[in-house]
Amino acid sequence: MKDNIKSIQRNKKAFFNYEILEELECGIALVGTEVKSVREGRCSFSDSYVVAKDQQLTLIGFLIQPYSHGNIFNHTTDRPRRLLAHRQEIKKFQRKANEKGLTIVPIEIYFKDNLVKMKIALARGKNVRDKKEAIKERDAQRDARRILREINS
Repeated sequence: MKDNIKSIQRNKKAFFNYEILEELECGIALVGTEVKSVREGRCSFSDSYVVAKDQQLTLIGFLIQPYSHGNIFNHTTDRPRRLLAHRQEIKKFQRKANEKGLTIVPIEIYFKDNLVKMKIALARGKNVRDKKEAIKERDAQRDARRILREINS
């Protein structure tokens, strides 16, 4: 059976600022109006990260805007949210993050069969030189695509 996956948003800045080493799919503990707001695409990865403590993963700084048709029962926008994963996966991520000085960052949020899922990753920060090389490579690829498009048309 094929999974029904609908991507909502990707954390493009994480791919630029970090070298992604290992990924993990988690669920998120959300309240009702948060799910409706995420379905509208009203969420932001700005400066969000994951903390692994006491065998729990907690998402910090992930912004979900209030639901447009909500009332007094609307959620708070910037609250810590619990990520749901298997205990062994959490231990493995926590161990690697502590030993090697890595960071756990969220990289994508999506719906999988009507459940909100988040893909998190163990990441190592890039230095300025690596970021400049990535920009040069991206510009070179863009120029090559532009030249091929002009030749083909």
